[in-house]
Amino acid sequence: MKILLDECVPVRLHQYLPGFEISSVSKEKWTSFKNGKLINKSISADFELMITVDKNLQYQQNINNYEITIVVFDTLFNRLQDFVPLVPQFLDNLPSMKKKRVYIGQKPEDGSRLDI
Repeated sequence: MKILLDECVPVRLHQYLPGFEISSVSKEKWTSFKNGKLINKSISADFELMITVDKNLQYQQNINNYEITIVVFDTLFNRLQDFVPLVPQFLDNLPSMKKKRVYIGQKPEDGSRLDI
């Protein structure tokens, strides 16, 4: 599975996602693209899933129009240590995730969860 990491997602997150083909917006040189154009570029490059921190993406774009899965890691900071606790739930839920959907990963006080 090809996964794209959005601009504010730590690139080192790929270390916690073994077995996937991981790239980033900066590596692809797509930093000038925003939302809809970025999603279209991702799909054209055969990415199946994008990890982002943009909580508003689901309200700014009609995700039903895009053949990609979007996962929002809802973290307080954009540090790798804030993302890592969400990875197990992400991996557990990944097989049931569908394209044209947005999934929100959060770490509430009582533990991590992924809304699907």
